[in-house]
Amino acid sequence: MAKKQFKAESKRLLDLMIHSIYTHKEIFLRELISNASDAIDKLYYRSLTENNTGLSREDFEIRLDINSEERILTISDNGIGMTREELESNLGTIARSGSLAFKKEKEAKDEIDIIGQFGVGFYSSFMVSSNVTVISKAYGEEQAYMWESTGSDGYTLTECDKPNYGTEIILKIKENHEDENYDEFLQEYKIRGLVKKYSDYIRYPIKMNTQQRKLKEGTEDEYETVIEDQTLNSMVPIWRKNKNEISTEEYHHFYQEKFYDFSDPAKVIHTNVEGVSTYNALLYIPGKAPYNYYTKEYEKGLQLYSSGVLIMDKCADLLPDYFSFVKGLVDSQDLSLNISREMLQHDRQLKAIASRLEKKIKSELLEMQKTEREKYEDFFKNFGLQLKYGLYDRFGANKEMLQDLVLFYSSTENKPVTLSEYVSRMKLDQKYIYYACGDSVERIERLPQTEMLKDKGFEILYFTDDIDEFAIRMLHEFDGKEFRSVSSDDLGFEESETDKEAARKEAEDYQDMFAFMKETLGDKVSEVRLSQRLKTHPVCLASSGGLSIEMEKILNAMPNDEKVKAEKVLEINAGHQVLQALKKAYESDKEKAGKYTELLYNQALLIEGVPIEDPVAFSNAICDLII
Repeated sequence: MAKKQFKAESKRLLDLMIHSIYTHKEIFLRELISNASDAIDKLYYRSLTENNTGLSREDFEIRLDINSEERILTISDNGIGMTREELESNLGTIARSGSLAFKKEKEAKDEIDIIGQFGVGFYSSFMVSSNVTVISKAYGEEQAYMWESTGSDGYTLTECDKPNYGTEIILKIKENHEDENYDEFLQEYKIRGLVKKYSDYIRYPIKMNTQQRKLKEGTEDEYETVIEDQTLNSMVPIWRKNKNEISTEEYHHFYQEKFYDFSDPAKVIHTNVEGVSTYNALLYIPGKAPYNYYTKEYEKGLQLYSSGVLIMDKCADLLPDYFSFVKGLVDSQDLSLNISREMLQHDRQLKAIASRLEKKIKSELLEMQKTEREKYEDFFKNFGLQLKYGLYDRFGANKEMLQDLVLFYSSTENKPVTLSEYVSRMKLDQKYIYYACGDSVERIERLPQTEMLKDKGFEILYFTDDIDEFAIRMLHEFDGKEFRSVSSDDLGFEESETDKEAARKEAEDYQDMFAFMKETLGDKVSEVRLSQRLKTHPVCLASSGGLSIEMEKILNAMPNDEKVKAEKVLEINAGHQVLQALKKAYESDKEKAGKYTELLYNQALLIEGVPIEDPVAFSNAICDLII
């Protein structure tokens, strides 16, 4: 029979498909299995509408067969099949979808779920095949037909024999070529793996004869290879079951198997949503952070399914960066897929699902925080840093989403607390939420700047992560209360006029000496003054600008040439003996007073954890004073 030609535009599309549309050649099996599932769906739907009791869902199946010697892979189904006209119409014109037409004709979207939409998936078979043969017999028809093609040069359509209705797609797998290994598509383990990866939740059984090693009957240690008919797919996704039908062990087993984690998840989030965007989601909060979580190699994203068929393994658009630790999947019938079904069109459906997932994750974390505090604190040890980065990102745009989730160590509770818990305990005369920065809780505990606040009974939040103060600067305030560093100029204490006057007069007594000390230190400090915050320690540094000393330390530790500088204020304890020693030296020996000044400044730097500029000079100055 003469070969028929594809239409000109179809030729171009077929060539494009073979070389460009699909990223991975292995996708062909997903597409052909999905088409087979659609064919069975159509026949099942027809049996329901025609009240044909002779057909049962249990009778349907998709079958795979490998003939590695002949390089043949066959995908067959006992679905509705195709007439001659349908073969020519659906396979002779690329991008014409029988599934889409069926859906529109029957308006059966809510009654039966059809996977195929574009009518191009079938042609993905040419990526791995030198010849494609389709043998099909329509349900209720007597005659079967064979469609055959080697690619864009056209196709033949002839009558043939086929005893039962349904469709067989016979692929002649290409020979290996350069870097392309086509042999893998003739290997049993590869086909099994592709079914598991992409089509595990097709609703009909996908069967294949497989080789199994079994103990030989009548022996104790002798094995033989036998051929068994095996169902390769799970069929019913766990996320489509009712929650009360699924045990905790089943949830955990699915997580460990699906996402390659040996430990149990900290939280399972199973949600089914209907409405503008209908979807099922099964999400997990990992019990431990992956080893590469805080590296560039870590790739966020949820698995994305469309009607049980895997579309994307990592859909990053479904998760904001600050929830990138979440693992899981989303399955929706309402997604607008692009032509290759490998990616999504970026539309409001995807954004709507992402928005609802974001709110759901937050609500579940808050519930864990409220009812399982110890577990939440463990979660925060693993992923709290990511939430803090989220607070800082985009100039605090995410603060409403994240501010209730973050924890900081409390000076009075001796454990991590929320901002809400801190505010609930604030004293009536307390203006600010106080915080102190350092490398560890133990180091912050010893900071001189915390003395007066502790003496007054004020709670202090300890910031031990580099990102903490940057994030809080973006947050600015919580529940109407501003954040204030213990090293800040203004700690918000109300002083009587009498106390203010006494402090002013005391400062005047040392005005000339402090001017000398400022001159000695030069631009290292912006001011030297008496301290109102110190109780027992002789000296400390305060910051008077927008850049704190801790922020200076962190920014200057980064690998760049530009260094920043905080405006430092050297504060001297008015009640400490060192002040009198300074005054005595200033009045009798300016050189010694200058050395004292340098020593005190370097002491204050060391307390802050800031490297001193000249350790040798510091050491020599101490030796000079000893001598």
